[in-house]
Amino acid sequence: MKYGYFDDLNKEYVIETPRTPLPWINYLGTNGFFSLISNTSGGYCFYKDAKHRRILRYRYNNIPADNGGRYFYINDNGDCWTPSYMPMKKELDFYECRHGMGYTKITGERNGVRVEQTAFVPVDDNCEIHRIKVTNTSGEAKNINLFSFVEFCLWNAQDDMLNYQRNLNTGEVEIDGSAIYHKTEYRERRNHYAFYSVNTEISGFDTDRDTFLGAFNGLDTPDKVINGKSGNSVASGWYPIASHQIDVSLDAGESREYIFVLGYIENEKDEKFESLNVINKTKAKEMIARYESSAQCDAELDKLKLYWDNLLSVFTLESNDEKLNRMVNIWNPYQCMVTFNMSRSASYYESGIGRGMGFRDSN
Repeated sequence: MKYGYFDDLNKEYVIETPRTPLPWINYLGTNGFFSLISNTSGGYCFYKDAKHRRILRYRYNNIPADNGGRYFYINDNGDCWTPSYMPMKKELDFYECRHGMGYTKITGERNGVRVEQTAFVPVDDNCEIHRIKVTNTSGEAKNINLFSFVEFCLWNAQDDMLNYQRNLNTGEVEIDGSAIYHKTEYRERRNHYAFYSVNTEISGFDTDRDTFLGAFNGLDTPDKVINGKSGNSVASGWYPIASHQIDVSLDAGESREYIFVLGYIENEKDEKFESLNVINKTKAKEMIARYESSAQCDAELDKLKLYWDNLLSVFTLESNDEKLNRMVNIWNPYQCMVTFNMSRSASYYESGIGRGMGFRDSN
């Protein structure tokens, strides 16, 4: 069985089916903010410390595997699906995942709607960018609903899995326009929060997981997606999420692009609030403004590619064996750099909440 191929010119591995033997993942990030993303858009991210600065929730040894991540749902006149295949697992007319140097691009198409999702972590910023391009490839106009989804981890990945008596009482969010802020324990003892924003007006949102999914439902059957209408829920305890609803109208052949920013912010102790219990969003709004346009995202992606080109150009091999060249010039140094950055601090299969980097792991 062939699952994909190497695109040496673009330094990418191209996966042509979502049904890989196991999740095939990529690692995003070069400095403080890091992410793990699978070929079906699963995974999580964290800032510096995968245990105490976990941003997205991830369940190890889960059934089905690779369940939970950054998802985008489509409701096309009652036909509900996900372009990353997971979690709805509807058959796609076209699927492709391109794992590149510090970025991943997943494309899914069904019934005349094509969605391209590009995820990357900028070189010098503490955020994960999700660039979504929706194209109407049919011969007639389309009116569709696009829903985003992430589930926040309550910062300490170990306590998030164990201390439910406390956790179910602490989840806290704020909504400001098209941005959803996760501020659990910010008032009590933390100087940091996360947010998930989009650069367009939204027609609805959800921040409470149970409202978004509905009773007894999983991520494969979210109630609000199936019904085509967000619940505008505000989480108070329980399970905070971030979901935006965008109503998209497209003529035949027309495309629209949306930029989602999943960011991490720290504030000084005396600058935590802008008013009573309202978090100081100045740095968050500045971060959102840096990625408002497609041109800004193009520039950041070019910067990321230049970073890896410079890193990989330090040592190169030319031989008559293209596989040897590929291994030495691209994938082996890429793997070594990723291992150096993360080592035992983050994983897809073991607990993923180890502390510090082991000398042998880093080497």
